[in-house]
Amino acid sequence: MITPILMCGGAGTRLWPLSRKSYPKQFVGLVGENSLFQQAATRLSGPGYAAPVAVTGSDFRFIVTEQLSEVGIDPGAVLIEPEGRNTGPAVMAAALHALEADPEAVLLVAPSDHVIADAEAFRAAVEKGLPAVAEGRIVTFGITPDRPETGYGYLELAAAADGSGAPVELKRFVEKPDAGTAAKMLAAGNFLWNAGIFLFAAKDIVAAFDTHAPSIAGPVRRALAEAQADLGFLRLAPGPWAEAEAESIDYAVMERAGNLSVVPYTGAWSDLGGWDAVAREMEHTADGTAVSGPVTEIDCRDTLLRSEADGLELVGIGLDGIVAVATPDAVLVAHKSRAQDVKLAVSALKKKGASQAEAFPKDHRPWGWFETLALADRFQVKRIVVHPGAALSLQSHHHRAEHWIVVQGTAKVTVDDTVKLVTENQSVYIPLGAIHRMENPGKVPMVLIEVQTGSYLGEDDIIRYEDVYSRGQGAKG
Repeated sequence: MITPILMCGGAGTRLWPLSRKSYPKQFVGLVGENSLFQQAATRLSGPGYAAPVAVTGSDFRFIVTEQLSEVGIDPGAVLIEPEGRNTGPAVMAAALHALEADPEAVLLVAPSDHVIADAEAFRAAVEKGLPAVAEGRIVTFGITPDRPETGYGYLELAAAADGSGAPVELKRFVEKPDAGTAAKMLAAGNFLWNAGIFLFAAKDIVAAFDTHAPSIAGPVRRALAEAQADLGFLRLAPGPWAEAEAESIDYAVMERAGNLSVVPYTGAWSDLGGWDAVAREMEHTADGTAVSGPVTEIDCRDTLLRSEADGLELVGIGLDGIVAVATPDAVLVAHKSRAQDVKLAVSALKKKGASQAEAFPKDHRPWGWFETLALADRFQVKRIVVHPGAALSLQSHHHRAEHWIVVQGTAKVTVDDTVKLVTENQSVYIPLGAIHRMENPGKVPMVLIEVQTGSYLGEDDIIRYEDVYSRGQGAKG
């Protein structure tokens, strides 16, 4: 059995405004109906695969379990990183955790934000790597290049692949090249794109960390030994975790180990590293324009038009080589050649204090989500969606009163000593300072409109008395 290790703690900025720190691209439906994370989990499931282990941050832990549940997958474990320390410590933690259950565990480490259209072909490539793993080798996967790409790192093979898909010895890793070097490597025939996907026995990768990266191995061992179980999650201990060197698995181990093999993969693959990459994965018009959502396209060429806001019509006229992405609170317009510079926009927004840099209008919580419909001095209007069976914490506020109007489903509402059911078209008033909670006792999502009034409307104005999700005082939601 192969245990997938799904790396899903990253918060990239190159696909802003659709990918943000509060809800990054792996959890977004960028290509296809399901999120990239759900696609990865589904791709690495079925016969021969054990339940996946997810490694993520605390803010995403409920998103992970919710999205896995939506595609019918139960996680084997969810490891919570106290802070991001790059992929090296995350892989070491997952390997040590797997070894506790099975000394012969075989792991497939995969980013959760890649697109691999042919899942069956990829699983066949994984099978090709298992004999090398049985020999104690670490296997990485190389993508057969179809263009001189400068945005990827490369793998130089000791010999050109013979077309069988069998593992080939790795000669060296190559950093992202310039255009001329990339063209030469494409012509040489023995260079593959580095997909950042690895297959190995847990005991072999742990030994490799011990040999090549003791500054990661020791602290991560202590972080796992001192880990705390929390509502089905495993929280790695923050003290020793912070001592682990923040290094990628490539630099920490792979570029130093001598027992690496490469399985060539000839199918379609993308890491969706920018909006230009997203455009390549979408359907195009005859002029090479890709559209998604409420969009009107007139005489455009080689352009991406994408609207993620219901009721916001995005119109492009006579555009050539342009990326235009609209969300309810932000619009990106850039030339395709500058797709990798979107992160500069995020930095600029952070400097000016714009909330759009990192936060979405739709704020996901363990119990569901909410979005702000209107915000002004001394009042705010929200739409709140609560999952079936879920409940917000028992709480009160210092600075605001609230008025709830149920528009779908039934809410079980607690206000001080009173508990009652509130159904569609009914409302309830929550006075300032009242101890209150809303729950969804039904089997369908419950939707309500909340009107807040008061001198301060921040999400941190909360005193929490009880919480089924074990969040502390001041935590949002």
